[in-house]
Amino acid sequence: MTSNDHGATCQQCGKPLPPPQSTGRTRHYCSGRCRSAARRDRSRAAVRASESANDVQVSLTTDGSKATLDVVPNETGANQAVAADAAVGGRAAARALLGRLLSQESASPLDAIAFIQGAASEIGEGMQAAVQRARKAGQTWADVGQVLGISRQAAFQRFGRPADPVTGQPMAALMVPGAAERGAALVADLAAGRWAEVGRDFNERVAQHLDAEGVARMWARLTGMIGRLEHAGEPLAYQAGDLTLVDIPLSFEAAERTVRITYNRDGKVAGLHFLPPGFA
Repeated sequence: MTSNDHGATCQQCGKPLPPPQSTGRTRHYCSGRCRSAARRDRSRAAVRASESANDVQVSLTTDGSKATLDVVPNETGANQAVAADAAVGGRAAARALLGRLLSQESASPLDAIAFIQGAASEIGEGMQAAVQRARKAGQTWADVGQVLGISRQAAFQRFGRPADPVTGQPMAALMVPGAAERGAALVADLAAGRWAEVGRDFNERVAQHLDAEGVARMWARLTGMIGRLEHAGEPLAYQAGDLTLVDIPLSFEAAERTVRITYNRDGKVAGLHFLPPGFA
């Protein structure tokens, strides 16, 4: 243990950290979720610090005026702080709206599903447009990734629009339809022990080496080393040549992994790998 491990506990939630790796940066957080939460806390602290100094007095300024003052370009860190607070406020508003929708006895449960699905689609398109606007304004992929709590590579893979250097066709056009959703379903089948369902889309080569019994053994070895699966993050689908890759961050009891599911052009699973931090 190094002196930077802080007693081998997460600086955000206090949970024990996984055993340190032999190489790489010292770990301070138990998961990407805690890392993002800590970043948001620091951003909000920056706003409070600027308020207590000389930017604006909260008691003398309305919320709307304060927001306007906080985004003045020459205020150090204010833009990032306001963006973090906006994200927190957006989640709170969304939770309140969904809570009202789901609590209405007269509303059909299927109508609620349709509403949420439609809203998710609109939000996804809005996020893509917002990222493109940020890029046109000169923001880097690292800037975008910092706001989203992901790496600049992950931000590019999710929102970038690279073109095939041979055909000039957008790489996204080659992506297997619904790859992210299919990847999430595969992880759900793994967690539930539906071994045969996991392999229903394996291509011939993968199926020869990994039948239902093999899938069960693989999952048993993994969970035997790092504990049960506690949380699956948001799937990220992107194109790499002829292949569509789906990366899903997984939080186990004792470690983090990223499952990478590779789909070929026929939509069959051509690869299934569990990658440690730093290899995804």
